[in-house]
Amino acid sequence: MGELNLVTLIIIGVNVLVSFKGFKDDSFFQKYKFNIADINRGAIYQILTSGFLHVNTTHLLVNMLTLYFFANSVIFFLGTLGFILVYLASLVLGNLLSYYFHKKDMHYTAVGASGAVMGVLYSAILLRPDMMLGLFFIIPVPAYIFGIGYLFYTIYGMKRQLGNIGHDAHFGGAVGGYLLTLLLASWVFEEHLLMVILLALPILVLFVLQKMGKI
Repeated sequence: MGELNLVTLIIIGVNVLVSFKGFKDDSFFQKYKFNIADINRGAIYQILTSGFLHVNTTHLLVNMLTLYFFANSVIFFLGTLGFILVYLASLVLGNLLSYYFHKKDMHYTAVGASGAVMGVLYSAILLRPDMMLGLFFIIPVPAYIFGIGYLFYTIYGMKRQLGNIGHDAHFGGAVGGYLLTLLLASWVFEEHLLMVILLALPILVLFVLQKMGKI
């Protein structure tokens, strides 16, 4: 796990403060959550602000714990600025993908840092594909297997609209982390080329399915 880096602590702190404000103040929560109807009326800021709100403490805890586990790997390889860029770009791209798929659904709303956190997770996987992750916190799985499998599961979730989960934001966030990492650490192409190709497969599948009208 390593030490808690200052920038990670700040991001966690902002998420906690904004989320708890939203827990106590419904008007604040409603104003800054991701809401298709509001965004279509000009509330573009929700694409960013919704990423710091959460539904409840469990939702917040899961996202912040995941961020804590993987942030240091990204900071080590990309530096503090690179980490911030990955986090924010993944958050925004995740919500933009959500908007793309739900822009005609005026009742669609969402909150959470999941897109940003998924971007950090996939950045860490690209940078350290030799990592082992604990599936259900028990079963050891190579990071790249988890990454590929989760993206395919996310595509399935988007297609079937499984549960009250922003699958498209997760996918968009992962793509954001993937692309930003390749841009900021071009050496990954040389050292982990196979992983770059394998992790691109679900992205290609989503693109093809969307073009075919399957999603």
